[in-house]
Amino acid sequence: MKKIAVLTSGGDAPGMNAAVRAVVRTALNAGIEVYGVIRGYNGLIRDELVPMTLRSVSNILQQGGTMLYTARSPEFMTLEGQQKAAEVCRKHGIEGVVVCGGDGSFRGAQKLSQQGIPCIGIPCTIDNDIGCCEYTIGYDTATNTVVDMVDKLRDTCQSHDRCSVVEIMGRHAGWLTLGSGIGVGATSILVPEIPYDFQRDIVDRMKYTASLGKHHFIVMVAEGIGDVQHLAEDIEAATGVETRATVLGHVQRGGRPSARDRILASQMGHYAAHLLMEGKTERVVAVNNNVLMDFDIDEALAMKKPFKSHMFRMAAEISI
Repeated sequence: MKKIAVLTSGGDAPGMNAAVRAVVRTALNAGIEVYGVIRGYNGLIRDELVPMTLRSVSNILQQGGTMLYTARSPEFMTLEGQQKAAEVCRKHGIEGVVVCGGDGSFRGAQKLSQQGIPCIGIPCTIDNDIGCCEYTIGYDTATNTVVDMVDKLRDTCQSHDRCSVVEIMGRHAGWLTLGSGIGVGATSILVPEIPYDFQRDIVDRMKYTASLGKHHFIVMVAEGIGDVQHLAEDIEAATGVETRATVLGHVQRGGRPSARDRILASQMGHYAAHLLMEGKTERVVAVNNNVLMDFDIDEALAMKKPFKSHMFRMAAEISI
């Protein structure tokens, strides 16, 4: 193998840069040329490739976002787009691609592999919802970001005896909401994986907590649950407690990656580059029980991640 490429795709996640850095330097150390693909699969189709050097990835380890940028690519979802991307790879002599992203990005890697271009996936998503991997790059940083912001929100919430309903990213996954909800001691946590009862899980909990002397409340809601403004209005009507809705939005994706994310991203990037060097394709890097491993991409995409219901129950028991 003489040339490989690396790209970032889908929603950005803190730690992506650390993964890119590790891929580039591992490959260069082995005498392999590396190209960076600008704006994901979109850039691959449009031939937006740049040669990478050791200095190309200097001073990015601590930066959030992705130096290679990212973009959605409806064109790549078509067979014609996939063939065009593969042709661009062949034009540059690229023999393998490392794809940093979530499950949608891995489906793209799967399609590109079917066009004859070996691909390795690195799980980068703040949602932490990749079935084969217990922990994804970006999740720790995003959780810390949410906790820091809600801690600040709690200060004013407590000052006014309010309830704050906070929307957290995760349309189909509640991992970020659960983790940050435990981190801030939320009165109620609502996630897509577990059905909730408005009266029992919010109103009755708030009333019971108030009877024990607490008069401010935090309700953490994954964005897939519904409109937080309407939920806040319903809570105020049912409890008489002044209730405000807060949508944290895309700030959850930003910021300097935590040490944990930097270290894991470096390990995964190094591992992915070596998989390509060994001639492997259609693999997804994962970490389970603190051990790096890899899965067939079809197997990885088919795996469902069991939600940690015991942690959800624990949160309910200790956040009164």
